[in-house]
Amino acid sequence: MHAPFICEKQPATGSRGMVVTNHPLASAAGMEILVHGGNAVDAAIACLFALTVVEPMMVGILGGGLAHIRLADGRHTILDGMSTAPGAATPGIFEGNLRASQIGPLAMAVPSSLLAWCTALERYGSMSRAEVLAPAIRLAEGGFNVTVYLTDCLGDGAEDLRHDADLAALLMPGGRMLAPGDRLRRPDYAATLRMIAEQGAAALYDGALGTALAGHMRDHGGLITQADLAAVQVIEREPILGSYRGWQVAGPPPPSSGGVHITQMLNILEGYDLSAMGFGSPDATHLLAEALKIAFADRAVATADPAFVDVPVERLTSKAYAAERQAAIRMDRTQVWAPGVAKVESANTTHVTVADAKGNVVATTQTINGLWGARFAVPGTGMIANNYMCNFDPVPGRALSVQAGKRVFTSMSPMMVSRDGKIAFALGLPGGLRIFGSAMQALVNLLDHKMTPQQAVEAPRIWTQGGAVEVERAIPDSTVAELATRGHEVQRVGRIAGGMNAIAFAEDGMMTGAACWRADGTPIGLAGGLARAGVRFSA
Repeated sequence: MHAPFICEKQPATGSRGMVVTNHPLASAAGMEILVHGGNAVDAAIACLFALTVVEPMMVGILGGGLAHIRLADGRHTILDGMSTAPGAATPGIFEGNLRASQIGPLAMAVPSSLLAWCTALERYGSMSRAEVLAPAIRLAEGGFNVTVYLTDCLGDGAEDLRHDADLAALLMPGGRMLAPGDRLRRPDYAATLRMIAEQGAAALYDGALGTALAGHMRDHGGLITQADLAAVQVIEREPILGSYRGWQVAGPPPPSSGGVHITQMLNILEGYDLSAMGFGSPDATHLLAEALKIAFADRAVATADPAFVDVPVERLTSKAYAAERQAAIRMDRTQVWAPGVAKVESANTTHVTVADAKGNVVATTQTINGLWGARFAVPGTGMIANNYMCNFDPVPGRALSVQAGKRVFTSMSPMMVSRDGKIAFALGLPGGLRIFGSAMQALVNLLDHKMTPQQAVEAPRIWTQGGAVEVERAIPDSTVAELATRGHEVQRVGRIAGGMNAIAFAEDGMMTGAACWRADGTPIGLAGGLARAGVRFSA
């Protein structure tokens, strides 16, 4: 197909491995692990630890996330490391005080990222913690050059960050905000990473780091205790498996809305010839908007921690339910959609996609939730707190209301596509509520519009959760005008969701990695290899 837009970045190819992250130094960290013989899980965890150094506004060991792992034998598993509400949290804790759920100690949920990463490494990795953490420790000690992207994010959070002594000293030394090209070193955090390399997750959940966190909470009105940390569990879940035009689509189950609602939307769209309509056409864009509105109507009442809410997964992902919804769609006008099932977050995240030559693939989305999380650090450790509590509904008695021990719900969508048991695509992105709608559109770009991976991740997106339809600027004016005639309230925006990255797998074993213009994303491919056995120089 001929894409009606120009890609800003170039893809990378390789036959022996591929690493794509939202920062070039994190991609380099993962590739270093692959070159040293590690597998995709080893490399992905190295990427994440490196990102906690170079992308601290997005991800940290005090956050939460999901890892979608496809093993070389074809098995898929989801490691759920989502954060949970502290044991002392009550349903009405944020009524009339929403800011407390966003900034400060009360905003922090019990962190699960570190345990999830260490668990992934122990169960599916092949290298030691010391080897996997070495690149991140080196970056924290030696420093790295600050990017424009980081300074833009710093400007967005500066007013709050100035009030935290550790973050102010790190990010605004002498009162001056870091500028692009400045060298940022994090010695306190390097010491924390060294402790983790030696002690593992116990350093936080039953050790000195946890003592420091719980003490800071106690002294500043937070809720997290050492008992909360000791109770953290990583849950291994089965993926949601859907089908779309003969492809198997796999994604995370609740408390993520990704797998359920991407499957739901693809089931609806399967009844239309999107390829013939063409990317960005009025009809195709109208159908994307209607599918998004339907999914959000159901998501609002049906996606939450399955330990607390009975999520109707089977109905939402069924072809029969999609047919019911599809039958009500009108091509000439938009509609207001109500939930079709009984009633039962933040854009600042990061995503990593890694594959090795053996067939192991990892797509993982991780976050401290809001930009710079709760905007404070645990003194002397370099650890930045999450603000996951703001993802809960502040009103008691609802599916997403605060409850002690409840997992935070999420839109994270680390997705994989296969056919006949062979992996074809793996992708994901940050972007809060806009994640799963954007991931769905990338899948349509790949499977219907036959875009290249680079085109699929960079293509202009739309988004709606039932009200106005946001469209990125590269969507044609003619399409925007036609959407308006069909009753859509359309708003032009500069960006929807965050930097997507993806890997495509060809029949001949070649991999193509792509990252989009919306972040500092960088793919690095590994090819070549060692010399043929028996080869030597002779006189």
